[in-house]
Amino acid sequence: MAQVKEQALRSLIRKMGRVLVAYSGGIDSTLLTVVAHQELGSSAVAVTAVSPSLPSADLEEAKTIAQQFDCAHVLIESHELDDPNYQANTPLRCYFCKHEVYGELVDYARAHDFTFIIDGTNLDDVGDIRPGRKAAAEYGVRSPLIEAQFTKQDVRDLARALGVPNWDKPSAACLSSRIPHGTAVTIQLLSQVEQAERVLHGLGIRQARVRHHGEVARLEVSPEDFETVLNRREKITEQLRAIGYTFVALDLVGYRTGSLNEILKVKSNA
Repeated sequence: MAQVKEQALRSLIRKMGRVLVAYSGGIDSTLLTVVAHQELGSSAVAVTAVSPSLPSADLEEAKTIAQQFDCAHVLIESHELDDPNYQANTPLRCYFCKHEVYGELVDYARAHDFTFIIDGTNLDDVGDIRPGRKAAAEYGVRSPLIEAQFTKQDVRDLARALGVPNWDKPSAACLSSRIPHGTAVTIQLLSQVEQAERVLHGLGIRQARVRHHGEVARLEVSPEDFETVLNRREKITEQLRAIGYTFVALDLVGYRTGSLNEILKVKSNA
């Protein structure tokens, strides 16, 4: 089955001819970048939209892996933070972000004669609340991983087989996803969250989110990392207070994708 899916993915990409890959540095878009380069060579270009919402560590990793596989890689600036609709941080924030990013990619594609823009959305992403998918549809962005029936595990398995170094990279999302809906997104808050998460990563915690709740930093880590957090709680608290938080809380449920969407799901079921 894995081989069938891989063949389907490669066939889809070959038929596209010239593609731009929306390349964030996450494992999904990384695999897509590598496969597109293998199938299309210089007719595949990975494009990373750079803004304050992209963690600097993710950007550097994206650059490094693109160089490792000799993939053409272009950086463009996206300006979603200039959009009051994005800053307002409603549940449609991701729509306004992707509308900006895909708009930039469409302009680049037209200027350089690319036929398709593709992203790394896989089957496991379909069930979550993802307003950005509406923007993708509006701009005609295709998702070859969905078309080839790839789950997240399929992505990791093929990436590992191809020697992609971040095959087991924890799921990632933009820094704005740490800020609750209704709290305005600012460069200052994005920087604060990024610095706070860097503290946890520095302790060897790979999967970590710092959810911003005003003066409170709510830490989401995998349950197996609870002990590390508790053993280093004084150091963590000291460093996060220096960053600007007054209180530091450990979420006992542990890390999960899109936890700030949980209140939206509760309201929709009410």
